[in-house]
Amino acid sequence: MAGAIASRMSFSSLKRKQPKTFTVRIVTMDAEMEFNCEMKWKGKDLFDLVCRTLGLRETWFFGLQYTIKDTVAWLKMDKKVKKQILDEKIYCPPEASVLLASYAVQAKYGDYDPSVHKRGFLAQEELLPKRVINLYQMTPEMWEERITAWYAEHRGRARDEAEMEYLKIAQDLEMYGVNYFAIRNKKGTELLLGVDALGLHIYDPENRLTPKISFPWNEIRNISYSDKEFTIKPLDKKIDVFKFNSSKLRVNKLILQLCIGNHDLFMRRRKADSLEVQQMKAQAREEKARKQMERQRLAREKQMREEAERTRDELERRLLQMKEEATMANEALMRSEETADLLAEKAQITEEEAKLLAQKAAEAEQEMQRIKATAIRTEEEKRLMEQKVLEAEVLALKMAEESERRAKEADQLKQDLQEAREAERRAKQKLLEITTKPTYPPMNPIPAPLPPDIPSFNLIGDSLSFDFKDTDMKRLSMEIEKEKVEYMEKSKHLQEQLNELKTEIEALKLKERETALDILHNENSDRGGSSSKHNTIKKPQAQGRRPICI
Repeated sequence: MAGAIASRMSFSSLKRKQPKTFTVRIVTMDAEMEFNCEMKWKGKDLFDLVCRTLGLRETWFFGLQYTIKDTVAWLKMDKKVKKQILDEKIYCPPEASVLLASYAVQAKYGDYDPSVHKRGFLAQEELLPKRVINLYQMTPEMWEERITAWYAEHRGRARDEAEMEYLKIAQDLEMYGVNYFAIRNKKGTELLLGVDALGLHIYDPENRLTPKISFPWNEIRNISYSDKEFTIKPLDKKIDVFKFNSSKLRVNKLILQLCIGNHDLFMRRRKADSLEVQQMKAQAREEKARKQMERQRLAREKQMREEAERTRDELERRLLQMKEEATMANEALMRSEETADLLAEKAQITEEEAKLLAQKAAEAEQEMQRIKATAIRTEEEKRLMEQKVLEAEVLALKMAEESERRAKEADQLKQDLQEAREAERRAKQKLLEITTKPTYPPMNPIPAPLPPDIPSFNLIGDSLSFDFKDTDMKRLSMEIEKEKVEYMEKSKHLQEQLNELKTEIEALKLKERETALDILHNENSDRGGSSSKHNTIKKPQAQGRRPICI
């Protein structure tokens, strides 16, 4: 754990600013920081400043790490900073890179909102390694689409939760937290020694992902060195002692210091918590509970706000609908009034025409009587008069029929006028009903839911040894196996997600751009041995008392 966490911090550059100060850039998981250091500062001065800046209280779990001449080293607290510093890299599979990027986006932007986080909102973000981007025939938009798809699934996670998930994924990477050292075995074969929070691992120089053999901390009885020879004694006495040589005595000292530090933290995590740690855990629980209550309160307020907005939108929609209905009713009323006026005017005209026709009919009748009274005596005059009388009778008959027809039309127009006025009355009544109708229903408010001893070290001349107790190791072995089973169960769902993304983008991979680590990672995946670096630990076999040769 110490190696894993400490490797989150590394130095990437060192430059002078003025004669008495210099600048150090610290790189963590989610931030880069620059510190102005005085030339006389020691490692502890810089470490204390970093811890204060990051707000770290459990300082015993952390350290500042750098590389020098291809060797990983830890910043010494009692030496000047100016004399120590460089950088390091960790291999990460493409599918894990996408998942890590999605948690980084969740920590930075909060919950995904399609109306805010539109296409291209990650265009300026550097979320994926250039190695991964160059390995596939995919545009930045395609990468953003896949990152956003997982980002949307993290909805509801707070910033600290997203960062914790990021760390859980990162700490399962094969190279995460592993410090590599070049060594040789008894035959002179070049190998790599890896030291991390789980134990000691022996690697092929061309394969830093999968160890050839591993020694977990709970299975190591003693580690020591004499001159350039380093010895690892397993707890099981049936297993041979493993010996190797390093190029320099300084490297052996560094390896032993790293082993002591990792083993000390390994033991410390399995001891009863000190009062200070208990207090910090209690404060952390209280803070977590407070944040949870705050998130619940915000969620309730957000839900109530959304409900109020939906109700407001519904009321606005209903109000608009009622306005439209009122407008239509007004228009219908106006049309009805206009129709009634037209019908009344037409009825009046028809009535006047009927009166005029009746008057003409009366005049025709009078003319006919006058003609009869004044008929001439002669036959011709009589015939002419009869003809005129006949014509007058026919004309009178036609005028009488026309008068009767006009009278009926006037009656019909009066009836239509009465119906139009009745329609006007009904339209006014409907308009009155609409304008007096309640605008929204009453709303009910939403109720608010509420430790073994520390091992001994013996330094004699140029030799140093480090012993572990058998009783502690047996107990720790059982704890480690239990933790391993629980861890594998929790990471099963995550591995399914990673495999799904890997299958999706595999068709777009450019084989010619694969690095040696990519090929090794794929081979491990095909063999089913790289789902978790906890599965890569191979226990050494008992083969008498002969030294192990790789």
